[in-house]
Amino acid sequence: MKNIFLSLALVFAVSIVFADNDGKGKNTKPDEQPSFVQMISVSGQVLDINTGEALTGVEVELEGTGVKTYSDFDGNFSFDNITPGKYNVIASLISYRKSLLEDYKLDGTNKHVDIKLEISK
Repeated sequence: MKNIFLSLALVFAVSIVFADNDGKGKNTKPDEQPSFVQMISVSGQVLDINTGEALTGVEVELEGTGVKTYSDFDGNFSFDNITPGKYNVIASLISYRKSLLEDYKLDGTNKHVDIKLEISK
């Protein structure tokens, strides 16, 4: 029993000595901390460009991500757990022209999107 315990302790000690800090086959230097992306929430409101009325049921999509949502009764919408970056934001509603905000920057300082739609003619 004593030999088994010593063998296990030796294996454990050796695995600690040779373990990778980052799991990628190399040790991470103390000044090279792994970076984690802080996920953000983004909200906004969709309004009629002429009347200023809130638009309900507008589909708002972050193009190319498969992430979409719909505006509520007050025209408000939100996305949760979004990676900060630039997105093409598309808003669409029947009887209105589709809105495209190209390369819209969503980050920790800019987390609100106002969208105004115009009736199709």
